[in-house]
Amino acid sequence: MAFKIEIKNLYFDYLSSKKKIFPALENINLNIEEGKFVCILGASGCGKSTLLSILSGLNKAKSGEVLIDNKKIEGPGIDRAVVFQHYSLFPFLTVKGNVLFGIKQAKKKYKRKEREALVKKYLKNVGLLDAQNKYPNELSGGMQQRVAVARALALESDILLMDEPFGAIDPRLRLELQELVSKLSKDNNKTVVFVTHDIDEALLLADTIVVMEPSKIKEVLNIDFEFPRIREELVSTPKYQELYKKLFSLFYNIVLNEIHEEAML
Repeated sequence: MAFKIEIKNLYFDYLSSKKKIFPALENINLNIEEGKFVCILGASGCGKSTLLSILSGLNKAKSGEVLIDNKKIEGPGIDRAVVFQHYSLFPFLTVKGNVLFGIKQAKKKYKRKEREALVKKYLKNVGLLDAQNKYPNELSGGMQQRVAVARALALESDILLMDEPFGAIDPRLRLELQELVSKLSKDNNKTVVFVTHDIDEALLLADTIVVMEPSKIKEVLNIDFEFPRIREELVSTPKYQELYKKLFSLFYNIVLNEIHEEAML
């Protein structure tokens, strides 16, 4: 079987402030099929954001490799759209300008009307069409993150990489954006790698949940709930509750082990 993303024997480390080598990722192996939504679940500091930064091409592995469509990643590319936890908007561009900026890089052959149609489409999808002429400093944090999501979606890349994108958004809007990203990814056969520390969010979105402990993959779970997933209906099912308990237990034990190891140092 050909995979969309292949991660092979990945290793990455940092040099700490005390000039000691800190392994952030060790022996990471993971295959992701085209069109699958994969959630990387783990506590802060386990390496999940570092993994995403390597997938995006912003960091380079010290050893091992990442392949997309059987080609090794050499840096950032328009085949991958990224949404970070912090909005990363250009403060000197309007909402429309921020979304249009990415489209100009990815859709160089598009005419002006085609580009503006994409801007309109995706701003409408995230409920910000009426705010298209505002600047980031005129928006709430949640609205700024919606702009970042619209900008990534408008690239219409095969792969969408998301690093805890809804962490700073109020619960109602967060659920709306989760459902939106889920629907658009399935409708357009996007391959999504989504970093989160929220078990509910992972169960609502994922085809596969990759549970990470510090620097390593602890377990990989396939989630076979049908789409679309309605949270109110899903959470009351025995299967959801069983998976939640399993993930919570994994998560809890990983954190306890980490606390114990730190106490022994």
